[in-house]
Amino acid sequence: MSQTPLPNEQLADALMTTSFITMAMINRIGAEHDLSLSMIRVLGILWDRRLRMTELAGYLGLEKQTMSGLIARAEKRGLVARAPNAEDGRATDVFLTDAGTELVKRLQAQGQEALTPLIGKLGESDQQHLQELLERMLKDWKG
Repeated sequence: MSQTPLPNEQLADALMTTSFITMAMINRIGAEHDLSLSMIRVLGILWDRRLRMTELAGYLGLEKQTMSGLIARAEKRGLVARAPNAEDGRATDVFLTDAGTELVKRLQAQGQEALTPLIGKLGESDQQHLQELLERMLKDWKG
């Protein structure tokens, strides 16, 4: 005998389905640029900040060795650079290069274009409301 899902289960299911569709789009766009999902996440996180390697590893939930390899690959492609941290010379900061910034802009534009058919199913006021709700849900989220 099947149970009727609770409203929060239906919401969680809708959010997960939406995330799966969004991740499929991101993976497709990443593949077009020979970027792994982890690399896309690195570039996205660094879009508006300069972080210590340890902070970046924390955001991604990666071990130091894995993080170092990922950054080395991004550095080799000219997408990120490393520099000593201004406050703690023992720490290393990672930041986007000009080429990395340009790539992120292209990825953002492609992502917006890919999501337009989904988002376009909502009227303008519903889109604004959804944006406000998502921003409220994600406010102060630390992952």
